[in-house]
Amino acid sequence: MEPHLKNSLSKSKTYWFAIPTIGWMIWFLVIPLIIVFIYSFLTKGIYGGIVYRSTLENYSRAFDWLYFGIFFQSVKLALFTAIFCLLIGYPMAYALATASQKLRPVLLTLLVVPFWTNFVVRTYALKVMFADQGPINSLALSLGLIDAPITLSNSYAMVWLGMVTNYLPYMVLPLYVTLEKFDFSLLEAGRDLGASGWNNFWKVLIPLTKHGIVTGSILVFTPALGEFLIPDLLGGAKTMLMGNLITEQFLKMRDWPFGSALSMVLMAVVLASLVVIIRLWMKESEASSSETMRDAA
Repeated sequence: MEPHLKNSLSKSKTYWFAIPTIGWMIWFLVIPLIIVFIYSFLTKGIYGGIVYRSTLENYSRAFDWLYFGIFFQSVKLALFTAIFCLLIGYPMAYALATASQKLRPVLLTLLVVPFWTNFVVRTYALKVMFADQGPINSLALSLGLIDAPITLSNSYAMVWLGMVTNYLPYMVLPLYVTLEKFDFSLLEAGRDLGASGWNNFWKVLIPLTKHGIVTGSILVFTPALGEFLIPDLLGGAKTMLMGNLITEQFLKMRDWPFGSALSMVLMAVVLASLVVIIRLWMKESEASSSETMRDAA
């Protein structure tokens, strides 16, 4: 048998292994999204449920200024979460990438240890830690650092802390993968050429690890934008984000069409943001590759 026929047959065999994954995605992602999309154009029943009468009222309500404020607050909180995860996670990823071969597995294990516990348990542990009579306030009172307990529960600050704590590994791991492949001799070359530490960091390290920065930022920003469990446990009734709003429409108000419309609007904004980021990323990569080709020529 000719080599190209063997290659084509081997490729056709490997395609069969993708069928379970494709079927899983279609059944548990694509079909539910189609159902939600259809529900967003239907009408709520008098006692809840769905009335199969088409309308655009759900989308007109979704763009009300009240919900726009909630959406803006969600975007701001998710953006702050991604920024602080980057500020904290980049030094952590750098320390992991530059650690010795014996120490690196230990540090990676410590990074992944929080994933061994349930997401709800990790979030509720923060609520207990920073409660008025929790360990943090009790220790500060016993040391005389404060005169009265600092109330952090049921606030946006506590929600932000919970998001940063839970989503930090999603930023560190892509950065670590990128930094592990980085040639650190380039930093030494920069120092030999007279570059300061800041110039080395900003003009050498950051541009060559931007793929990890973009990937980690997407992995943190996207789920943080639709988060509902952390605001519900740590923010209480005072904190209303898009995830909480959508959850209330489905579970409490029983307004499935309006909740579906809010879900579709949120998903459209996320997808549009990802498309813009990827297109800018691709244009920058093409520009850098063409510049490299010109330099080689």
